[in-house]
Parts: sequence; C-alpha cells; structure tokens
Amino acid sequence: MRASQQMLCASMAVLALGLCGTAAAAQPLHWVTSWGSAQMVVEPQNELPAAAWKEGSLRQIVHTTLGGKMLRVRVSNVHGTTPLVIDGASIARALKLGTPDVEPSSLRQLTFGGSTSVAVPPGAEYYSDSVSLEHAAGADLAVTLYFKDAPARQTGHPGSRTTSFTLPGRQEMAASWPEAGKVTRWYAITDIEVQAPRNIGALVTVGDSITDGYGATTDANNRWPDFLAARMAKEGVKMGIVNAGIGGGRMLLDGLGPNLASRFERDVLGRSGVTHALVFIGVNDMGGLHRAGKDTLEARQQMLEDLKQAHRQIVERAHVRGVCVIGATVTPYAGSDYYKPGPDNEADRVALNQWIRTSGVFDGVADFDAALRDPAAPDHLRKDVDNDGLHPSIAGYQQLANAFPLASLRQCKAAK
Repeated sequence: MRASQQMLCASMAVLALGLCGTAAAAQPLHWVTSWGSAQMVVEPQNELPAAAWKEGSLRQIVHTTLGGKMLRVRVSNVHGTTPLVIDGASIARALKLGTPDVEPSSLRQLTFGGSTSVAVPPGAEYYSDSVSLEHAAGADLAVTLYFKDAPARQTGHPGSRTTSFTLPGRQEMAASWPEAGKVTRWYAITDIEVQAPRNIGALVTVGDSITDGYGATTDANNRWPDFLAARMAKEGVKMGIVNAGIGGGRMLLDGLGPNLASRFERDVLGRSGVTHALVFIGVNDMGGLHRAGKDTLEARQQMLEDLKQAHRQIVERAHVRGVCVIGATVTPYAGSDYYKPGPDNEADRVALNQWIRTSGVFDGVADFDAALRDPAAPDHLRKDVDNDGLHPSIAGYQQLANAFPLASLRQCKAAK
C-alpha cells in the first residue's frame, strides 16, 4: 500500500466506509447494526391480538445489510408498562419472503445469559447472547419469539411492509410453519447486529413515513433506504443501513410515535457501530400546524426557529459521540390532499431547506427537494416520482437513494 493510501486509511471517516481493502483483516471486531427499526406504542388497530400472544409463536422476517458469522438480536419493551416475558426465541435464514419457512440447518436457539427465557423490564431493551449463523449481506433472517401471555402494552413497528407470521404453541425451533397466520407488523424486535471489523460502521436513516416506506410493496424491500443499501453494495461501500423512520413522525411533537428530538438518542446514537446519520424530517411539523389551523405568522416563525434549534441540538449530540449527521431537505408537498398547504407553508419549506443547505450545521446535505421537485412547479413532486402529492412513488424512492451524497460519508470529520 502506498504512503498516500496509508494516510487515507488513517482517516476515521474513511475507515467507517470499509474502503481500505485488506486492512480490514487486521482490524479488531465490534458489533455493528445490520438491520433495525424504530419502536412506538402500537395503536389498537395495529395490535397483535391477545390470542396470538397467549401460548403462541411469532416469526418475523428482516432484511439485513451486512453479512457475518456472529450475530445477536435486540428485543424491545421500551414502551411496555409491565415486563415482557419471552419464553423462547430463535433465529434462522428465511427461505422466501412472504412465507414463514426457514432453512432447517440454520435454526439457532437464542438465549439471554444462557437462558432460553427472559423478562424484559418496562422501558428496557435486551440483547440476546451472540450466536453463530453465517449469512451474506442482504440475507433475510427470521426471528421467532414464543410467548405465554400478551404484554399489557405492545411495543412494535406497525410500518414493517413485511409479512410476519403467527402459530399456536411453542414453535420457535420448527422450520416449517404450515397454515400460519399473517400480519404486516413487527413487534418487540429492534436490532440485528453482526460482528464486523472496526472499519465497518452503520448509517441510520431517520425520519417520517417517507423514510419508513409509505407506499412501498409488501415483502419487496423497496423503501428508499433499501435502494440506498443496494446502491452502496454495488459501489463497494460496506456499511450497515438502519431504517429508523416512523410514519407520521415529527421533529418537535409526538405523532404516531415519539418526536425525533426525544428518540434520537435511542433510535440513532444507541445503535451499535453507528458512524453516520441522515435526518430527513419536518413535513409533518409544518403540515400538521396548517392542518390544525394554527399556522399564524407568529406560530410559523416560531416553528421554523424551533426546527432549526432541534436540528442543531441533535447534531451536537451526535458529534459528542463521533457521529456525522447529513441533513436532508424537505421534499415538496403542495399536491397533498391531506395537508393542503398554502403559499405560506411553501415559503416555510423553502426557508427551512435553504437553511439546511447553507447553515453549515450539518456534515453533509442530501438535497432530496432538488431530486424530486417539478421544475415547472417547484412546490410539487414531479409526476414521474409522485405517489399522492406528499409521498414519493417507488420510482421516487429510487431517486432519493440515487441523490444520497456518498461523498459526504468520506468527507465527514466527526466519525469515530
């Protein structure tokens, strides 16, 4: 390796991208998040029926972004009000998305401190013991949990866009699940982590329903962070990609889930191996103010200042932990029938985006607004990338992934 290459590899920002070739073999191992989701209180219409919890098994499929040989699972009761008792758990390689069966030879019992059962206190999240299960980047893994009773309040992620399966009885070590029930939700699981060289880190994408994947196809993994993971793999950039979007999420106030300012520590900085975060949020703050009929000039001006302050605060918190933050501009939503924004709301969006681009607060900028706006009507999404005037189509999600500035990952100075 030439001297110039050695100097390049000494940069922590470059190490975080796994771009130093064979140097990776000499790096000690650490835990890196390969898949993750943001947790929220499950609303009544999205709850798993109590009958499915009682003496029942739940098999959930997740799409990883890093390969490995050793992994562990983090389970969550962060919004629970009583202990969440897991009476059995396993992990395996899934055979096919949309079906519950797994490769029999890949089934591994999960334990917690050597025990097959664990009681997760309310408000807590627990790691399983590490387990050997070789799998490639992009593998679909099945996490199966067995419960004797339903929790008093459910923690989960309703916007999974992935089929989960239920079956009566203790079935975590059964490879075949005939006649399993189906639900498109995730419950009580928040991370899959793998052991990887120190030069491999993770990027957490955090935001609202656009990041969560509204309009994405069930079991197709075609949210924009999925497309970004595919793009990075194609270009030889090895990183874990975590989707921490929550549908209806806001920066400043709770919506369908906790506000981003309050959950940033857990959902972003609390991920193992995180080196970078992308923050893409604000449309629900601005749109919600208008929809509620409270967007007076004074209220709008105060919201803009509050949004800027919240962004500054989370960037400061990230930098303390050596995590770089990329700010994303808010995409157009004038065509939204839900928010029906007016010229004042559009002026606020333009002002916030200009601040994101020019303030110097962020370590990089993903100009998603520029990627999707209609040149003839900049307050609208282009027709070829529009779903409903607010959310991009699947083609739009691909454009967001294409617009992500990979150079910002290399240039960032805050990464560990």
